Amino acid sequence: MNDLKKMTRTIFSVACICLFVTTAAQADNIAVAVASNFTAPMKDIAAQFEKDTGHVVKISSGATGKFYAQIKNGAPFEVFLSADDTTPIILEKEGFAVIDSHFTYATGKLVLWSAKAGFVDDQGAVLKQGNFSHIALANPATAPYGEAAIAVMKKMGLLAMLQPKFVQGENISQAYEFVSTGNAELGFVALSQVYKDGKITSGSAWMVTPSLYPPLQQAAVLLNKGKEKPAAKALLEYMKSEYAKNIIRSYGYEIP
Repeated sequence: MNDLKKMTRTIFSVACICLFVTTAAQADNIAVAVASNFTAPMKDIAAQFEKDTGHVVKISSGATGKFYAQIKNGAPFEVFLSADDTTPIILEKEGFAVIDSHFTYATGKLVLWSAKAGFVDDQGAVLKQGNFSHIALANPATAPYGEAAIAVMKKMGLLAMLQPKFVQGENISQAYEFVSTGNAELGFVALSQVYKDGKITSGSAWMVTPSLYPPLQQAAVLLNKGKEKPAAKALLEYMKSEYAKNIIRSYGYEIP
């Protein structure tokens, strides 16, 4: 009987070791280019994805336009989470991404934000008053959120007045930094950068009226360098899970 127990334990131990080795062999690294506005939720999603699958997600964040140029020049990204829904389609058409692999994972929101409590009113009237020296925004040529900020100021008839006060970041993360460090009294940032679980986390903000800027529909796409990689495909499928969607919503995004 003791011999039988020893044999059973040995078989179980060998089975566990084989399972671990198999899982480790299947685990892979995934290089993901993420639009700056989506960095925080993607880190949360990636952390759970790694626990569930054993894969490792390597996140690079930046401006959508810059990623587009890097991908065309051979950057080793396998998945791209864009800040718009046009760049992924262009990459598919130009042969840099898998045809029909794109899907909209979130719709973003633009806010006018100040690190100072009470500085930005909930109607954005502070823009018309102009009692500030600098206003931050992302580069509209490479960042959809910067382009949206320009659209807002144009519709409000304030672009010419405010343009001399611009402090322009390379991406939305840099625009946020300008405001958070006090280099600009206020700025246009992504709601996800200053919002969590139903409230603004600090300072004061105006949630910009959506009709003042084009919809910030954000799409993901499987790039050619990831098309033969099951882990990359698994991550994109995970983005569609209810778990991922709940995280995305918690940062103020809408799910299409």
